[in-house]
Amino acid sequence: MKPQFKLDNQLCFRLYTASRLITQAYHPLLSGQGLTYPQYLVLLVLWEQDAQPVNDIARRLYLETNTVTPLLKRMEAAGILTRSRGEQDARQMIVSLTPKGRALQKKLADVPMEVARAVACPSVNPESAPELYRMLDDMIQKLHQES
Repeated sequence: MKPQFKLDNQLCFRLYTASRLITQAYHPLLSGQGLTYPQYLVLLVLWEQDAQPVNDIARRLYLETNTVTPLLKRMEAAGILTRSRGEQDARQMIVSLTPKGRALQKKLADVPMEVARAVACPSVNPESAPELYRMLDDMIQKLHQES
């Protein structure tokens, strides 16, 4: 067998597996609040800056708006956020946190540290994380430009 066809030689397999396992690590930390990992990502975006257009949230998460919209609808039904027409442009849908959505930031304050502990290992630690982030950001940017 050619080495390029061995599973252990596939970067995509390692990234896929790491992503799946990290998402799995978030599950018990978020499920108590009735949240999924994608919903948590939306909250992170809105905690950075509230009242954003759907398009901006989708862009920040590298997702299509038709992927984000059903997610936002479920979060709105749960009372976490509201969606309203933009004042400047009625075609634009603005997403804002409710008091419940803002309160979740305090309730989930330990999540980043818990996940950091879950992934900590000799090669991934607070000292190596910035370099890992830089490499992944470079890869994401490159792949995003080609899509």
